[in-house]
Amino acid sequence: MATAISTEKNFFEIKKGIASWLFTLDHKRIGLMYFYAIISFFLVGVILGLLMRLELIAPGETIVKPTTYNQIFTLHGVIMIFLFIIPSIPAIFGNFFLPIMLGTDDVAFPRLNLLSWWLYVGGAVFALLTLVVGDGPADTGWTFYAPYSVQTGTNVTLSVLAAFILGFSSILTGLNFIVTIHRLRAPGMTFNKMPLFAWSLYATSWIQLLATPIIGITLLMIVAERVFGIGLFDPSIGGDPILYQHLFWIYSHPAVYIMALPAMGIISELIPSFAKRTIFGYKAIAYSSMAIAFVGYFVWGHHMFTSGMSGTARVIFSILTFIVAIPTAVKVFNWVATLYKGSIDVQTPLLYALAFIFQFLIGGLSGLVLAALAADIHVHDTYFVVGHFHYVMFGGTGFAMFGALHYWFPKIWGRMYNKRTANIGFALLTVGFNFLYFPMMILGLMGMPRRYYDYLPRFTDLNVISTVGSWILAIGLIIMLWNLIRAKKTGEKVGRNPWGSISMEWQTKSPPPLENFDKLPELNEGGPYHYKH
Repeated sequence: MATAISTEKNFFEIKKGIASWLFTLDHKRIGLMYFYAIISFFLVGVILGLLMRLELIAPGETIVKPTTYNQIFTLHGVIMIFLFIIPSIPAIFGNFFLPIMLGTDDVAFPRLNLLSWWLYVGGAVFALLTLVVGDGPADTGWTFYAPYSVQTGTNVTLSVLAAFILGFSSILTGLNFIVTIHRLRAPGMTFNKMPLFAWSLYATSWIQLLATPIIGITLLMIVAERVFGIGLFDPSIGGDPILYQHLFWIYSHPAVYIMALPAMGIISELIPSFAKRTIFGYKAIAYSSMAIAFVGYFVWGHHMFTSGMSGTARVIFSILTFIVAIPTAVKVFNWVATLYKGSIDVQTPLLYALAFIFQFLIGGLSGLVLAALAADIHVHDTYFVVGHFHYVMFGGTGFAMFGALHYWFPKIWGRMYNKRTANIGFALLTVGFNFLYFPMMILGLMGMPRRYYDYLPRFTDLNVISTVGSWILAIGLIIMLWNLIRAKKTGEKVGRNPWGSISMEWQTKSPPPLENFDKLPELNEGGPYHYKH
């Protein structure tokens, strides 16, 4: 339990110099190191995505050759999935705020936390080495599907080793959060009085702990096949490529919830804060996180309806996929019910939360199209899947992360950004996002295959709209980041609680002291979201 400390210095001021950051055991500094690294890789991934859209602005070759295009979209996928979306919210905001929200001074294993960060950096280095070693980055797509990944001459081995190392970082973070939540909650904070962001991290951590080893073993099997010629996945030497798909998706579908659950936890923090209302259905939201995590283990087969499996298996996986939508719908209902008759304060973080709900609903409902057996046959491996995936991951998790960044920015740095500029950045991001990805769903319904370097002239108009949307989105990103960078240096200083929120992290100073609290935190009567009117 955190105790009062004598110093008035915040965690930025305790020690100076790069070594004090690189070898710190302070969860807040580790969270910020993750933030700087993850945002850097995100920007690289955005640039690669812009290059892909520029190539697809017209039929035929425009800026790159077909092989280069394949390498660009593979690297884009690897960076965005393994270096951005999966670690983003847990590694940044989980590390920074979970101990503060629980009323303690650090995570359970600070040294393990630092090791997780170094493993993340190590995995990132391996991913970057593919640019300069061997025959260049892998050209298989981020899924590394066999037999492509065991036959291509490009640098698959380093890419999968990068993902393997990043998996260890994810496992250690999950283990740390589970123990922290079980052992270090403030006195009187039962599970049913815990913040919903902590609940979402708890559900996510169990997925990280139990599902990630499967992908680690699978990736090592690819390396073994490439190096030793073992016939695991390559049919030409007796392997089974369908086995790879099963092993990959047994991890990678639960990984979708590693990406989405923390985002849902963020939304559950933002909406009561800006509706000034006790959240509707606290237990339903908390337990639905665990339900999503549990059912999410059993739905991987819907990625493989066209790969060849029995009719019975298809029906079972289809039903399970529809079932996993139910706890998600519970969350959306409760968020909207919380807003109903609330004293709504329209600030930038709330705008991101509302955009999340709208875009995540589009992503989720289009996912039900893919869960339906007959519909999936027609849209599988088309641009419909690309649009669906980005609506869930970027329109959902990405926007939730930006919302969290604008919500907790004054707590982390003690300064406030320009709200008008932030709203302009949000508007451009949202418009650009929908212009970029909604045409992809229509293209998919029209029959345009995903991952293709070229396309028929009848797809041109929608591809032009999509590419222009990517430019609008990029401008919105630049405005958002410029506004935050400027605010970090020159923004107006704020007090402990600029939003008038009642969760525990707003009881401490902005920025927080080294041991998180300068006075003993107090549990809010009636739970973490009980607003008194």
